[in-house]
Amino acid sequence: MYASSDTDSRWQNINFNVVQTRVKKLQMRIAKAYKDGNYSKVETLQHRLIHSYSARVLAVKTVTTNRGKNTSGVDDILWNTQEDKWQAVSELKRRGYRPKPLKRVYIPKPDGTKRPLSIPTMKDRAMQTLYKIALEPIANTTADPHSYGFRNGQSTQGAINRCVEVLSGHNNHWILEADIKGCFDNISHDWILRNIPIDKLVLRKILKSGVIENGKYTPLERGVPQGSCISPIICNMALDGLDPIITTNSHHNSPIHFIRYADDFIITGKSKEYLKQKILPIVKSFLAERGLSLSMNKTVISHIDDGFDFLGWNVRRADEQVIVEPATKNLNSLLHKIRDVTKRNTPLTDEQQFSSLKPIITGWLNYHRGVVTKTSLSRAKSEILHLLQELTNNIRLLELVTPLVGTL
Repeated sequence: MYASSDTDSRWQNINFNVVQTRVKKLQMRIAKAYKDGNYSKVETLQHRLIHSYSARVLAVKTVTTNRGKNTSGVDDILWNTQEDKWQAVSELKRRGYRPKPLKRVYIPKPDGTKRPLSIPTMKDRAMQTLYKIALEPIANTTADPHSYGFRNGQSTQGAINRCVEVLSGHNNHWILEADIKGCFDNISHDWILRNIPIDKLVLRKILKSGVIENGKYTPLERGVPQGSCISPIICNMALDGLDPIITTNSHHNSPIHFIRYADDFIITGKSKEYLKQKILPIVKSFLAERGLSLSMNKTVISHIDDGFDFLGWNVRRADEQVIVEPATKNLNSLLHKIRDVTKRNTPLTDEQQFSSLKPIITGWLNYHRGVVTKTSLSRAKSEILHLLQELTNNIRLLELVTPLVGTL
């Protein structure tokens, strides 16, 4: 063991640019070996990466700098000091690793329901991140061409831009809006263990760690926990392959286009009947192999002129133009958050209210800016200011917020 001051110095002196470069080089070698079909080399390189000093340091840095750094798991342990982080690097070992159960909490959703979130301990988050680092190069290699969620260099904006591109054509009048029933919660463990190319022993332990809710332990027999850092990449890989299956069923006079962000996806086609009778059964069969199914009351086929909601936007066509606007539900969710801040029971100063409102408003505007029409964004800004005028007679707060909204 090192003295605390020595440990702090060692952590602070880590050159993370060098660390990331070393990790990237090994990831590139893993990707190349996988493309070449040299799977034994893939396993060897993954083992080397997982046990490397650079990957372990990067995993610890990731979990101690992201948004969840101040949220503990069932052990109530956080890695706040440099000494904690340095000690954690030495403890990230495959041998003897036993993940602790996940802490179950619930997050309110805009529709009034609550979404379950399962929180691993700091150590388990770091281990998952470590194995995610080794899995990413394969996931990027096998990813569907129009999958935009949880991938480096991809975003919701990329997905919506692809929507506009596809729907601007004359052969894509109909949209199949798919809704997978509890995707994260229902992926088959057997399918994951057969098809996700990573250390099966550790993967099984992660999947079977179970959850603790109100002091009661519940085992997990299916699904990947929402809140675990490796879950999005497993979800992506479970759904990869649907794009090429769908598009190979396209005909020259009836092209099919597939666009996905995580577990949200749409399929466009020329004919409602073709989407319903030919494409929908293919989707159902693909999902069933993975233990998944569609929520049929939420899976609908819409005409582009009527519009549809996707990733917080409403997309429709008018006068031969594809128009993208903030979805009504998305705007209402923003207004609800603004109400919560301005109606808090705990009194806030003008500056405190402004500090709370600023990231909410700017984050929402920046998400939509550059994608939606200027007219629709202006209407949204007007609704924000109108709401604030209704909620408060505080002239000072309105003076602070008005230029913020008006200049974006």
